[in-house]
Amino acid sequence: MRLRKDPDEMLEEEILLIARVSDALAHPARIRIFKYIMQSNRAMVLVCNKDLVEHFDYAQATISQHTKKLADSGLIEVKKKDKYSYYYANLGLLMQYLNAAKKFSVTP
Repeated sequence: MRLRKDPDEMLEEEILLIARVSDALAHPARIRIFKYIMQSNRAMVLVCNKDLVEHFDYAQATISQHTKKLADSGLIEVKKKDKYSYYYANLGLLMQYLNAAKKFSVTP
């Protein structure tokens, strides 16, 4: 007899994903930055560090620290072109996070 895995049972990788992404989104500035990048990408507008500094009232170093945290979590991807780094929201990872969080909320 074969035992099937409970589809609601959380995998270790899902738990780690929730922790990593939640940590990245734990600061209001990072949520705002991620949302701005996501909306700009949706409008097909490229976003670089200079754009974030202009849009938000943060120093360039602060923006860099926040984008590094978002990139380390996988929420944004950074592509370098010439001397600029462009940011892209990783919507696939965001959906994985939301699905794992939903599964977390219903797991006994």
